[in-house]
Amino acid sequence: MKLEIVVIGGVSGSGKSVALGALEDAGYYTVNNLPLPLLADLVRHLSAAGFARIGVTVDPKSGAALRLLPQVIASLRRLPAEVRFIYLDSKAETLVKRFSETRRRHPLSSSERTLREAIQAERAVVGDARELGTVIDTSDLSSHSLRAWIKDFVSADRGDLNITLQSFGFKHGVPLDADLVFDVRCLPNPHYEVELTNLTGRDEPVVKFLQEHPQVERMVQDIYTFVSTWLPEYRGDNRNYLTIAIGCTGGRHRSVYVVERLRMLLANAHVLVRHRELN
Repeated sequence: MKLEIVVIGGVSGSGKSVALGALEDAGYYTVNNLPLPLLADLVRHLSAAGFARIGVTVDPKSGAALRLLPQVIASLRRLPAEVRFIYLDSKAETLVKRFSETRRRHPLSSSERTLREAIQAERAVVGDARELGTVIDTSDLSSHSLRAWIKDFVSADRGDLNITLQSFGFKHGVPLDADLVFDVRCLPNPHYEVELTNLTGRDEPVVKFLQEHPQVERMVQDIYTFVSTWLPEYRGDNRNYLTIAIGCTGGRHRSVYVVERLRMLLANAHVLVRHRELN
């Protein structure tokens, strides 16, 4: 019986409890805020008890032990086990707002630290873990959207590079989880057409508008050529996930359309699609 283990890390306030709830809904045995040194013992205990799917969030108060996360994950893979790591991140402004609204205490806060200083201190400790797996920026995500994204993540094929195509609006900030970012703001903007303003890049009238402008398809083909040319190199880098972000001004028309076109062109790859501003 091969184990499936999902480890959730990242900064406090980024939605780790929500993500863990999504894993529980998907049939995982879940443990919240586990001290990292106990992870291997927990996995051995649960596997002996017959649990094959395990999800944990790592306690940010594990401190310096968090720097051992790469070695811990490597040891779990020798069990053997399929181990995946999710790093949840959010902008500092978003984290401050969330802690202020919920009146929760940051795990690293103290009488000598402001909330922002606690956030910075935690990021300094856990930030290196970003390179261990896939990063999800939750700054602009509702709890419902994050749960959906986590379920997509655990159901994705783990045998090949999984590509996430994400549309976004530059006026709301560039996603923190993007590996590649393409700017399509130079394309004709349906927003200025009265009958198209309240539609999205998935609606037929907007699709027709953009198809009437040849530079739009030229942009799509150029992005596709770049991505398809370099995919073998990303696969060769032992990556499991690659996030490609496509941005326009508001994130509702041009970027959405381009993402949907790229989804069609990359039909032979493992592709997940996210439309951040539509969520």
